[in-house]
Amino acid sequence: MCDEFFPPIGKGGSGGGSKKKKTVPVSLAAGMVLAHDITEVRPDFKGRAFRKGHIVKQEDIAHLMRLGKEHLYVLALAPEEMHEDEAASVMAAAVMGKGVEAGECREGKINVSASIDGLLKVDKEALMEFNMQGEIMCATLHDGTVVRKGQTVAATRAIPLVVDRRAVELAAGIAREKGGIVKVLPVRKPKTGVVITGEEVFSGRIKDAFAPVIRGKIEALGGEIIGIAYAPDDENFIAARLREFLNKGADLLIATGGMSVDPDDVTRFAIRDLGARDITYGAAVLPGSMFLSATIENAKGAVVPVLGVPTCAMYGKTTILDLMLPRILAGEEIGRRQLAELGHGGLCLHCSVCRWPVCPFGKF
Repeated sequence: MCDEFFPPIGKGGSGGGSKKKKTVPVSLAAGMVLAHDITEVRPDFKGRAFRKGHIVKQEDIAHLMRLGKEHLYVLALAPEEMHEDEAASVMAAAVMGKGVEAGECREGKINVSASIDGLLKVDKEALMEFNMQGEIMCATLHDGTVVRKGQTVAATRAIPLVVDRRAVELAAGIAREKGGIVKVLPVRKPKTGVVITGEEVFSGRIKDAFAPVIRGKIEALGGEIIGIAYAPDDENFIAARLREFLNKGADLLIATGGMSVDPDDVTRFAIRDLGARDITYGAAVLPGSMFLSATIENAKGAVVPVLGVPTCAMYGKTTILDLMLPRILAGEEIGRRQLAELGHGGLCLHCSVCRWPVCPFGKF
């Protein structure tokens, strides 16, 4: 049995020095790592039958012998080394939180997909620390992306064929300590009460254009509108209509319009008069800077989100409402910090053809 050596893999090797290559009989190769590609030629096919890095299985032995192979070059891994497939499996298990699942390992890479419809959450600081370990990586979609069941949300892989076991274990430990780096939160399907404000709409001087917009966004998330009311620019009237929807079982309240600083714009004061708490007015987003987020308890003590939606949501295809609705319905706490963080990526480009969410708006 002869031995040869591979040069170190990667900058400075992978912690184990040179990779030892040895020759073994095919009949004894099960469980070993191929050090080279093996080609198969048939009348109707010529191509790779086994790739470099493949871990030989017992069922592969007969196939290899049919290809005329009596001996193979295989890699001899040191205890401090790990094959790419094993490394990927360890890392994928560590990065996964709730609501995601791992796919099949292919050449040292595993895709992680959503196991439910929902909101993707990424621990960005843990992801950075994970990727600082070297020779391994994990890439994700943007935090806060609305995803569908089966959609790929992340992928992790070993970069060289053979990696430093210590780097894998350190990275996996970082992910496990955080309970995973990626997870998908379920987005509840709200029963929504909507109050559309403005003298011009209430009096019938202009046709309402807000209702179909709000309905479309709520129904796209699987929710329903339990009622729409129209109100003049009167604090007490607006608050009374919101209270009626709350008493009818709405678990999301939306008041539209009347969110600026004009004397007739009283919607945010009506939300205050309703008894809402945790009121945060203003968001670092354009369109949508005059957005208001608050909460109120219903008669059963359950917390109900209350949103004040500025007029821009009526004519802008994508606004603050599209960014915040999924997060609120996934149960995220929304306050000054969360609305301020939206400033990075919160400027809409107003493209002639809107391709959101495949665009930088709301990505941070």
